[in-house]
Amino acid sequence: MVPVVEIAVVDAELAALYNGPGTESAPAYERVKHLIVSQINAGRWQEGDQLPSENQLVNALGLSRMTINRALRELSAEGLVVRLMGVGTFVAATKTASPLFEVKNIADEIQQRGHRHRTEVVYVREEDADPANAFIRDSIRGKVFHSLMIHYEDDTPIQLEDRFVNPAEAPGYLDQDFTQQTPNHYLSVEAPLTRGEHVVEAILASPEECRLLHIERAEPCLMIRRRTWSSRGLVSAARLVHPGSRNRLEGTFGTG
Repeated sequence: MVPVVEIAVVDAELAALYNGPGTESAPAYERVKHLIVSQINAGRWQEGDQLPSENQLVNALGLSRMTINRALRELSAEGLVVRLMGVGTFVAATKTASPLFEVKNIADEIQQRGHRHRTEVVYVREEDADPANAFIRDSIRGKVFHSLMIHYEDDTPIQLEDRFVNPAEAPGYLDQDFTQQTPNHYLSVEAPLTRGEHVVEAILASPEECRLLHIERAEPCLMIRRRTWSSRGLVSAARLVHPGSRNRLEGTFGTG
């Protein structure tokens, strides 16, 4: 596990930073944001460091919890800090970039950035294909394999993967250990991709998804609906949810 560095700062120092020159006329929550950003930009509070707790900020600055919460919430939305429910607030890493027009293995992407990937498997099971699920309705009938898992970069959850798999294309899917390999890697070997489809939306995750991703209910997320086909038919349909403060999507295109 990557060690967490908790920023050691006394209340008097926080108060002095908050009352520094040039911010006197700004609203209180903006002054709190300025305090935190200035320390990050100066390199005194670094990537992965745990910020002073909300309680310490409330007590040191003499502000309401609502004011402190607003400042941290806005910094989280701007991608400067990461808030993990029940754990604390941390200086964010530079947003990770995920390819928009390619189907890549998330474990490879994370390792290429010099970080550690791990997967938390919520479930992998067989169930009846839901005829109301338009995502798979025209391609998978009868039974379907359904998996739900969370992908971590170091100790931060960056993607929820909710995937339906066609049993005819990957009959051994239920027998795989997806803490050792990703579904993407397994399926690319079992049923090589010949065609893919992406649909990207901005969403709010469900309460259960927020719990799994350690984000607040109001955090915007990027959601990709991805379907892939082999030469024989649909292989899988995945719904990939990315916390907006921890990811960005990028791609290239041309005319020739």
